[in-house]
Amino acid sequence: MSATVIETNTAAFNPVDLDPITVDLVEKGFENALHRMNALIFRVSMSPLMREQRDSFPILTDRHGAQMAGQFGSPVQSFMDNYEGTVEDGDIFLTNDPYVTEGAISHLNDWLIVVPVFLEERLIGWSAIFGHQTDIGGAVPGSMPIAASSLFEEGLVIPIVKLWSKGQEQKDIVKILLGNSRMPHWIRADLNALVSAARLGRNAIAEMATRFGVDEFYSAIDALKARCHNAMRQVIRTLIPEERTSFEDYLCDDGMGTGPYKLRCTVWREGDVAHFDFAGTDAQSAASINLPYNPQMFRMLTGQLLVFVFDPGFVVNDGFRDLMQVSFPKGSWRNPHYPAASSGRTHGLGRIFDVVGGVLGQSAPEYMCAAGFSSSPHFVFSGQHSNGEKFLLFQVAFGGIPGRPVGDGVDCHSVWPKFRNMPNEYIEAHFPIVVETYETIPDSGGPGLHRGGNGLRVSYRFLESGEISLHDDRWLTYPWGINGGLAAARSTKHLVKADGTVIPLPSKCDGVAVQRNDLLVFATWGGGGWGDPFDRPTAAVLEDLRRGSVTVEGARRYGVVSGADGLTVDDQATESLRSTMRTERGEAPWIDRGFESVESLLAACEAETGHPAPTPPLSILELPAAPEPANAG
Repeated sequence: MSATVIETNTAAFNPVDLDPITVDLVEKGFENALHRMNALIFRVSMSPLMREQRDSFPILTDRHGAQMAGQFGSPVQSFMDNYEGTVEDGDIFLTNDPYVTEGAISHLNDWLIVVPVFLEERLIGWSAIFGHQTDIGGAVPGSMPIAASSLFEEGLVIPIVKLWSKGQEQKDIVKILLGNSRMPHWIRADLNALVSAARLGRNAIAEMATRFGVDEFYSAIDALKARCHNAMRQVIRTLIPEERTSFEDYLCDDGMGTGPYKLRCTVWREGDVAHFDFAGTDAQSAASINLPYNPQMFRMLTGQLLVFVFDPGFVVNDGFRDLMQVSFPKGSWRNPHYPAASSGRTHGLGRIFDVVGGVLGQSAPEYMCAAGFSSSPHFVFSGQHSNGEKFLLFQVAFGGIPGRPVGDGVDCHSVWPKFRNMPNEYIEAHFPIVVETYETIPDSGGPGLHRGGNGLRVSYRFLESGEISLHDDRWLTYPWGINGGLAAARSTKHLVKADGTVIPLPSKCDGVAVQRNDLLVFATWGGGGWGDPFDRPTAAVLEDLRRGSVTVEGARRYGVVSGADGLTVDDQATESLRSTMRTERGEAPWIDRGFESVESLLAACEAETGHPAPTPPLSILELPAAPEPANAG
C-alpha cells in the first residue's frame, strides 16, 4: 500500500543552470526555516520538555521525501509507503506508531506531524516535525513504563490519520487524543505548536519556490544533493577502509533484570559505498529498551558525524543515501519484532554514537572520540498539589561529553545539539520541589590528554508526596577512554528519606513512592578521556583543580602532585610520579573499558554497585519465531 497524491498540475520540472549563490541561498532558506520552526515551538508549546528543553525536531524535504534540512533524517518516505489514502492540499497528518513509520519515530511519545507542500496544485515538498509528548496514557505517568512488554502498554497508539483534512480540523480525533492523557492541556498546546511549526515550514518551502521559480528551486535542490553526494563520497573514501572493522558496546540492562545487551557494528567499504552491519547485536528485550530504528535515520546521523569531522558547518541532506548501506538484524533489540515495547529506546539512541565512533575510529584514531554520549537520563515526578491539582514533571538530565581530538569534553551537557537544560527556577516555580544542588561531579570525567566531561549531580527535595520514575544507563558499564585515555565514572541514584535512611535506587525504575522532605540524589556518568593523561599539561590540571573539576586525589591520576590547597603544583614531584606511573603501566592501551571482560564485570557487580548483576540476554537464534502481521501498526 502507498499514499495517493492528488495533483491537478502534473507538469514536469525543467532543469536550469544556476549560479552557486542561488544554490547557497536555497540551502540557507531551508536552514532558516528550521530555526523559525524551533523558535515557534518554544513560544507556543506548554509542556516543559518541549518548551524548555526543546525536545522537538523539524525536517524539510523535497517532493519525494528526501531530507534537505533537519537532524534525524526524513520520515516522509516511510509515511508515504505505509499510508493507504489520499494526500491533498490542506491535509495535515499525524502518527506516533514506530512500526507503521518503520522506525522513523521510535517510541509512542514522539508525535509526528507531516504536511504536504502544494504550489499551483502541484506537490513540491514536505514539512514535518516530531515532538515528545509528556503523557499519552499508559501504565505510568510520563508514558514510559520500564516493565512494558508490548507497545500497547505504553500509551495511545495513533495510526496515520488526517488531523486536518482539506483545511478542516478533525475535532473528534483531537478529543480522542486529549482523552488519553493525564495532562490534556499540555497535549492541546503542544499539538497546536507542532501543527503551527509544520505549517511554517510548508509556507517557507512555498515562498522559496515562488521567489526563485519552481524550476530554479528544484534545480537548486538537485545541486545541493549532488554537492552532499560528492562530499560524502570523499569522506567515506578517507575514513572508511575496505577491510572489515568491528566494535561493540553494551546497554547495562533493561530494568527487569536482564543485561548487558550487546550492540555490535561491523564497517567496511566497497568502492564508494560504506556498509554498516549490526549482526551480532543481542536479541530484543521483553521490556521497553528496544529501538525500532529506520536505516535512513541512521544514515543521516552517521553522515553528519562523518562530515562534521571536516566541516562542522556543512548542511547534510539525503543526496548521499546510495553511499551507505545499513543492516539491522530482525529480532535484535535494535530492530525488534512488532509489537515490542520501545518507550525506553533513548539509551540505544545515545549508545549508537559511542559504537559508531568506536568502529570508525579504529581506522582513523586521530578523529575518534571517547565514549560518553551513552544515554539521555530521564526523571519523572508526579502527584497532586495540596489543592488537589495534578502535577507531572518530566525532565531530561545530562551526562559528560567525551574527550575529543580537539579538546576536553564538556561537563554536564547533551549530545543533541539544540537541547537545553530545564532552568531550576522554572522547576521550583511550577512543581513542589526544591533543587538543593545542581553541580558537576569532580573526577567523574575520564583522565586523558583531553579530559572527559564530568557528570551531573542534582539533589531534589520533594515538597509533596508522589511517585518518581528514573531512566538512565551506564550504571554497570563504564564510558570508555580512548588512545590512552581512561574510562569515566558510572551513574548512581539514591533516595534519602526524611529520617536519614539511604535507599540505593536502580537506574531504571517506576512507581517509587516519595514523601514530603525526601531527597533524591541523581548522579549521571562522565565522559571517557582522550589521549595519555600523563601528557596533559600540568597547567591544565592545575586549572581543573582551581575550578573544582578534579580533586587533589584525582589530579594524581594524571601523575600530578599538588599542594593540599589545590592551588600549586610540585613540578619535581610530578615529574617523578609520572615517570614511575608510566613504567608501571607500560604502553598506553588503545581503549580502556574499565573492566577486563563482561564476565568479570558481572562477577563484581553487586560489590561495586550495590545492585544484583543482571542475567545475560538470549541470542536472536534462541527467540521464538515472530512473523510480522500484515496490519502491523
